[in-house]
Amino acid sequence: MTNYSLRARMMILILAPTVLIGLLLSIFFVVHRYNDLQRQLEDAGASIIEPLAVSSEYGMNLQNRESIGQLISVLHRRHSDIVRAISVYDEHNKLFVTSNYQLDPTELRLPNGQPFPRRLSVVRHGDIMILRTPIISEHYSPDESPQSEAKTPVNMLGYVALELDLRSVRLQQYKEIFISSVMMLFCIGIALIFGWRLMRDVTGPIRNMVNTVDRIRRGQLDSRVEGFMLGELDMLKNGINSMAMSLAAYHEEMQHNVDQATSDLRETLEQMEIQNVELDLAKKRAQEAARIKSEFLANMSHELRTPLNGVIGFTRLTLKSELNPTQRDHLNTIERSANNLLAIINDVLDFSKLEAGKLILESIPFPLRNSLDEVVTLLAHSAHDKGLELTLNIKNDVPDNVIGDPLRLQQVITNLVGNAIKFTEHGNIDVLVEKRAISNNKVQIEVQIRDTGIGIPERDQSRLFQAFRQADASISRRHGGTGLGLVITQKLVKEMGGDISFHSQPNRGSTFWFNINLDLNPNVISDGPSTQCLKGKRLAYVEANAAAAQATLDMLATTPLEVIYSQTFSALPVEHYDMMLAAIPVSVRDLAHHREKLAQARAMTDYLLLALPCHAQVDAEALKKEGAAACLLKPLTSTRLLPALTDYCHLTEPALIHQDDDSRIAMTVMAVDDNPANLKLIGALLGDQVQHVELCESGKQAIERAREMQFDLILMDIQMPDIDGIRACELIRQLPHQQQTPVIAVTAHAMAGQKEKLLSAGMNDYLAKPIEEDKLRNLLLRYKPGLSAATLPTASEPVEPAIDLNTTLDWQLALRQAAYKPDLAREMLQMLVAFLPEVRNKVEEQLVGEEPENLVDAIHKLHGSCGYSGVPRLKHLCHLIEGQLRNGTPAEDLEPEFLELLDEMDNVTRETKKMLG
Repeated sequence: MTNYSLRARMMILILAPTVLIGLLLSIFFVVHRYNDLQRQLEDAGASIIEPLAVSSEYGMNLQNRESIGQLISVLHRRHSDIVRAISVYDEHNKLFVTSNYQLDPTELRLPNGQPFPRRLSVVRHGDIMILRTPIISEHYSPDESPQSEAKTPVNMLGYVALELDLRSVRLQQYKEIFISSVMMLFCIGIALIFGWRLMRDVTGPIRNMVNTVDRIRRGQLDSRVEGFMLGELDMLKNGINSMAMSLAAYHEEMQHNVDQATSDLRETLEQMEIQNVELDLAKKRAQEAARIKSEFLANMSHELRTPLNGVIGFTRLTLKSELNPTQRDHLNTIERSANNLLAIINDVLDFSKLEAGKLILESIPFPLRNSLDEVVTLLAHSAHDKGLELTLNIKNDVPDNVIGDPLRLQQVITNLVGNAIKFTEHGNIDVLVEKRAISNNKVQIEVQIRDTGIGIPERDQSRLFQAFRQADASISRRHGGTGLGLVITQKLVKEMGGDISFHSQPNRGSTFWFNINLDLNPNVISDGPSTQCLKGKRLAYVEANAAAAQATLDMLATTPLEVIYSQTFSALPVEHYDMMLAAIPVSVRDLAHHREKLAQARAMTDYLLLALPCHAQVDAEALKKEGAAACLLKPLTSTRLLPALTDYCHLTEPALIHQDDDSRIAMTVMAVDDNPANLKLIGALLGDQVQHVELCESGKQAIERAREMQFDLILMDIQMPDIDGIRACELIRQLPHQQQTPVIAVTAHAMAGQKEKLLSAGMNDYLAKPIEEDKLRNLLLRYKPGLSAATLPTASEPVEPAIDLNTTLDWQLALRQAAYKPDLAREMLQMLVAFLPEVRNKVEEQLVGEEPENLVDAIHKLHGSCGYSGVPRLKHLCHLIEGQLRNGTPAEDLEPEFLELLDEMDNVTRETKKMLG
């Protein structure tokens, strides 16, 4: 909507009524005058033609044209200003006489066939008006009266037509319109004069007020409205002036307040600036203190762990010598104390790394059930020593082949289960693993640890996850510990994308649960032992503990076995069973009282399996000699129970595919690795498995050898100098005769992010380092030419003993990694020791700040060599250092780890010399 000024609005409101009224009056006057002139002209024509019609009766009866002609000529001359022509027509509609023969007589004549007018008729054509009236005789027929109009009178003698000129009337009408317009303009002029005077008296003062208000708005509070004004305008003037005085007073007060607030704010800002400087200094001091603390913790842990490892190592060596009972007891006490102190130091180091954000999680493939089995196997001893039943129940829908950090997951479970054992005096420790969610490439699992221990009071639960704090101050004196275990556990769980919580009641136990996210591993070599051979078999199961029984029954539900469960042996139906699984309670310390029951059990089955607590394992060999098929350590897990059950099939049924131990698979296999120790071991393992083996020390040599001959399988190391394994695989795939050859990636870092890269490069599968003989055998059988993998029996994976990462040299591990060949194991150790000086030189150069080249490659090469030499601690250190270097950690930040690596290299050299003589 358009905004008009007050001046314009007033002008419009003044002029609009005047113009509208004047226009309406002028129109009314003009129209009325116009019609009045028309009627006057018509009346004048009627006063001429009607007497003429009467006067023409006589002439028409006598047909006297002359008398009628004179009559109409006289009338025409008298009224020549308005009359153009007068014509008389006879009864036959023919011209009788006219006053103006110059005009076309047909203009006044009626059209043929049209009846004569019975009275005066008026017709207008532009500026011409035609009047017609009949000439009637005074005598009528007897049957007709003058008022009758039903028929044409027989006495109608003709009619008179008069043509009038309207131009004179038009001129008069135009004069009237002109006069009306002049009068209307005169009235508008008068209205304009009055409007201008009104606007001068009203809008002038208003404009003055507006200007004054605008000056006040701009801050000129001393402005006032001046001049004499009438009525309401004077009241408005006084209001504006009063408002200006109030604003001036308020502005002075506000300015005073602003000045006071500004002064206060300036003082506050000065104080805040001083505080910010102090806070910045305090922050820098805190950061420096944290850095110094982290360095101190790292250096302290290194300085303490090095002598502690020596104490533990020499203690174990001394325990192998001839000692009296007192000396052995003292040395066992020293070893336990040193291990406890080492665990505390490791907790402090892990906490310092987590606080500094330098703890890097691995992402490697691992079997979930095997990893959890290792944890409960290690913890079972301490649980069984206290008479506690430890159970592990992994739901059947939980996937086994995952990718993550198995060591950190084991550390979390070890902390939680260890705490549960520590604070539980009797009852159960139950570990439940469930699947919460699963997608195409990820799975979320939840682990619950329930105990029947002392519980945690509600007032102390809020302090549970605080560093160096425990629920009760007396706990550290009664049970030991630093109060860091749960803090480290919480941080590790969060690093793995999960969360941890708990529920506890005093004297009713506690339940800790956590969930973590793991990647799924689609590249699986073995799916576990096949249990189809157990179809139709009956298994008797005796277990007194309900939780342990439920965990085992859930595992057996995945097999086709018919299971008959009983809590006690006496309640078991006396029948003959194909297999029997009898669990010995952890409370039993002497099996002598169970000899009779075991004898009855052997009589009821041909295949007896015993589930023994740790302290009863000393009788395992004696029980086997007495007829037990196998003695399994409690708690039972699928990785140990299912292979023991399938061994029954091997005893009673012929194998689907049988190969003698001395027979080798008819395959030609090429192995590629830049590490001489790795290559030698792979060659030795392949030499026992296949007929033809080709060994290559580099990717370039492998490509040349692939051009020359056809292979049935290629084992390709990924990380090699010059040409890595992925590039070498791509080039080999371009050879026509090698396009269908399976290529297996051999790597210790098969992370989830590398799967697509390996597959796109042409890799068919991968084999994790260190290579184990049974896994290599399964892989070779899977890719054996002409044999479908679906027809192969799935070999049961042997349960490997848990590896102690604090051990410098584990000869049994070295033998196992060398396929139980002592000569090969010794040679691998010698090659490792020979390679250590080269790595030592690079590490020492790094410690003095020379930044040697290929430090990561040297650590990686040493890591690969350690995987086949039975040196778990050195391998673990190499793995940690390599992982941190590849994740961008500056080498100068790893000085404690490098020092620890040098110490461990010395330990390995010393232990190897003792071992090899």
